[in-house]
Amino acid sequence: MRAARINFRDQRNGSAGWSRRLLHILLLALVIWFGGFLAFAAAIPAKVPDADRPVDAIVVLTGGGVRLSEGFALLDRGLAKKLLISGVADGVDMPALLQTLNGGPLPSQQVLDCCVTLGYDARSTEGNARESYRWLSENGFKSVRLVTANYHMNRSLLEFRRVMPGIELLPNPVFPPEVQEPYWFLRPGTLYLLGNEYHKYLVAAGRAEISLMGAGLEGFGDSIAALAGL
Repeated sequence: MRAARINFRDQRNGSAGWSRRLLHILLLALVIWFGGFLAFAAAIPAKVPDADRPVDAIVVLTGGGVRLSEGFALLDRGLAKKLLISGVADGVDMPALLQTLNGGPLPSQQVLDCCVTLGYDARSTEGNARESYRWLSENGFKSVRLVTANYHMNRSLLEFRRVMPGIELLPNPVFPPEVQEPYWFLRPGTLYLLGNEYHKYLVAAGRAEISLMGAGLEGFGDSIAALAGL
C-alpha cells in the first residue's frame, strides 16, 4: 500500500485564509469604531439651548469648577428655585467646593442655606441620575437644567432619561478649554479624554437599549396577561 501523502500546501493555505479573515474582521471593527468616534465627537454640544428658560431646579454634576460656577450663575439669574450638586466626595463641604469656583458670582450664605443641596451618594453618572431623581421627587420638581461638561452631556442625558422618564431635562453644557481648541485631535490628553468618554457612552447606550427592550417585554407580558384574563 502507498502511504497517504499529507498536503502541507493546503494546510498552509487554510491557515493563511483564516489569518486574512481575522485581519479583515479587525480592520472592519476598527473602521466602525473610528466612524462611531467621529460621530460621537461631532455630536458634542457646541452651545446652550434655551439659555434663558426657567426651570424648577438645577443639577450640577461634579467634575470641575467651571460646572459649579455655571450652576451658581444660573441660580443667581433666577432660572431655578433650587440647586443640587451631585456626586460630592465624602468629606468635601461647601467651603471646599467654593474654593474650586472658576469665576462667576459667589453665592451668599443665605442662598447657600436655602437653595443649595450637596449630594454625597453618587459615584458614577448613573448614580448621579438616581441621586438627582430622588431629590427631584422629594421636592416635587418636574423640570431640571442639567449642568456638566459638553463632552459628558450626551452620556448624562442617556442615563438621566433612562432613570427619570417623567422629568423634563434641559441640557446646559459648559465648555472646558481642553475641548475647545481647534486642533484638539492633535493633543494626546484630549484624545484620551474623548476616547474614554466614547467608550462609556457606548456602555450607557447599550444599557439604555436593554432597558427599552425590558420595558417592551414587560408591556408585551402585561398585554398577554390581560388577554388571558379575558
